[in-house]
Amino acid sequence: MHPMCRNPPVVDRLLAMEAGPLAEPAPPAVGERLKESLGRPWMVAVLVIVAIFLALVIAKGLHAVAQTGLNGLSLGSIYALGAVGLTLVYGILKLVNFAHGDFLTFGAYMAYLVNVTWGMPLVIGVFWAMIATAVLGLLLERVLWRPMRAKHAGFLQLILMSIGLAFLLRAIIQWFWSTDIRVLDVDTSSTVDFLGLRIGQTQLIVVIVGIAVIAAIGLMLRLTLLGKRMRALSDDLELAETAGIDTRRVITYTWIFAGALAGLAGVLAGATTDLRPELGFELLLPIFAAVILGGIGDAFGALAAGMVIGVMTEWSTLVIDARWKTAVGFIVLLLVLIVRPQGIFGKAKAL
Repeated sequence: MHPMCRNPPVVDRLLAMEAGPLAEPAPPAVGERLKESLGRPWMVAVLVIVAIFLALVIAKGLHAVAQTGLNGLSLGSIYALGAVGLTLVYGILKLVNFAHGDFLTFGAYMAYLVNVTWGMPLVIGVFWAMIATAVLGLLLERVLWRPMRAKHAGFLQLILMSIGLAFLLRAIIQWFWSTDIRVLDVDTSSTVDFLGLRIGQTQLIVVIVGIAVIAAIGLMLRLTLLGKRMRALSDDLELAETAGIDTRRVITYTWIFAGALAGLAGVLAGATTDLRPELGFELLLPIFAAVILGGIGDAFGALAAGMVIGVMTEWSTLVIDARWKTAVGFIVLLLVLIVRPQGIFGKAKAL
């Protein structure tokens, strides 16, 4: 036998030398890489947003687009805070809580109670609103949702109960504070100028607080043990329970976070507009749009989508009457449901 036949590595090297360039895999073509990138929904969404931005800049000018976009950040912060609480509850409990908007209204009126009725600083009212709304969420979990889960209530039953709860909360708010429009004791006249743009002082505070809380939520979900357990329950509650996770405790913390964030979002909304019993109901549609756009049950997606919808809503005022800008959330909701129901991140059950 020839010596090389007893040494397979040598034969392999010779064959590779003879094959030359043909033995090396060809790099993917530019078209294939572009097609692969466009196959990622979030990248398509980014390209669409950039295209809309450039079109508006060409038609209306950079200053107008930047100004409305800055205003949209405050609105987006409210949407994002409301959406992440809603999607946390769905991701873990598979509960579509139509009363979530009225949680925002409840939080706003709790701040009004402290800030206007009792004459205390709004900062105290914010913390009181977060605590009171979190307690409301815990109370409803104990007396309503936990017993219904124990009875294995169906999806439709839970939805109908949440709708009834929304009407009940709204009626209670109307009973205590009537339907009169009320305002928080905030400075709505002062403005801040920078880079040629102008934003109200209260709106700027809303943007700063909103972005800071959103960043903190993202870090909590990604890095802390509680956040990892929440994500585990979202993937498979029964498996998480089998693995030794105290699911009841995690569910309790979920309602605390959802309630506190809803209360905060309600106060921020009330500070930039006014208070009325329908406040949360009017915010519910764009919040649902943010939840669906980001991926139902995906907390990170809800945070990003809330900011996007807020900015897009304000951009729409450059081409349509401002009275119709609330329709933007409805349009986004319909388009996402038609084109990609699982949202831009594509994992409807992941946190």
